[in-house]
Amino acid sequence: MRVNSIQCVVLLTVVGSVAASLPPALAAEKKPDNGGILSIQMENDFFLGDTDRHFTHGTRLSYTTGERPADTDDLIAKAAGLVPFFPNQGVSRAHYALGQNIYTPADITDVNLIEDDRPYAGWLYLSAGLFSVSKDRDRMDNLAFEVGVIGPWSQAEKTQKTWHETFGFRDPKGWDHQLENEVGFDIVYNRSVRVWKKEFQSTGLEMDLVPNVGFSLGNVFTHANAGVTVRIGDDLSTDFSPPRIRPSLPGSDFFFYTRDLDWYLFASFGGRAVLRNIFLDGNTFTDSHRVDKKYLVGDLQAGAAITWRDWRLSYTHIIRTEEFHGQKDPDRFGAISLSYHF
Repeated sequence: MRVNSIQCVVLLTVVGSVAASLPPALAAEKKPDNGGILSIQMENDFFLGDTDRHFTHGTRLSYTTGERPADTDDLIAKAAGLVPFFPNQGVSRAHYALGQNIYTPADITDVNLIEDDRPYAGWLYLSAGLFSVSKDRDRMDNLAFEVGVIGPWSQAEKTQKTWHETFGFRDPKGWDHQLENEVGFDIVYNRSVRVWKKEFQSTGLEMDLVPNVGFSLGNVFTHANAGVTVRIGDDLSTDFSPPRIRPSLPGSDFFFYTRDLDWYLFASFGGRAVLRNIFLDGNTFTDSHRVDKKYLVGDLQAGAAITWRDWRLSYTHIIRTEEFHGQKDPDRFGAISLSYHF
């Protein structure tokens, strides 16, 4: 069954609004935030209808540790203390992830090489890094290292064909033209800072503004990025927006437990100055299919997030501007994430 993105956002908004009207839990005890967090994310263009093109699917599983204060004798805290641009006396977490991205041209039924559309490609990767959050929870820094494989090693062809066969979607026939095998790596850094916050006493709602800057450096993605997020909801101190699959606007794999229920709506805009995108530029050391990429790419996104005790559920609708010359329309896809704090 196809899922409409507008329905997802409306559903999350209605659930959050109804739940917000319920009486607060009696004598709810605030938990210390020392547990780990498991998250699963899925991004796909089928949320928006019968499409399979460009960034057509992404899956990411992640684990984030509990908090490690700067003054503790802990390996994670010591590692964060060695990063010179992390907040002084910040609270740190380590995070680890396994993910797979799939890219195709617009017409997946053509067995021939489509020279003026992006290559077939897959990216299977591991990620490890550190979050550091300031004491006032108004700033988050994230440093991560990603390493993985591109090409047949990524198993993207098998994943897409299995998925399509199982659900009766169109058979992708052009994987013989995918990028060649290559080991890839990226160093990724992002900083988000809450520069403005407003509390509406009459309604109990809050609103904030969170700009972000960052970069990625490697043979897979090399770019500089900047953006801004605006949110409105019950308690905006619980996280820094839902997690996303890179390249994207930044979010946080972790969330803070503050009370039984929190929810918010958000909208973000960001841009990337792209020096390298292997999924458009082609293989680094061998000849392969490639297209003429655009050096400036923008993302516009909006969505909703709900935190119920130890669970966080979010949906994001993304519009991405054209990434290469000859691309006729912006890309549109949806992202769902589910996180559990234990």
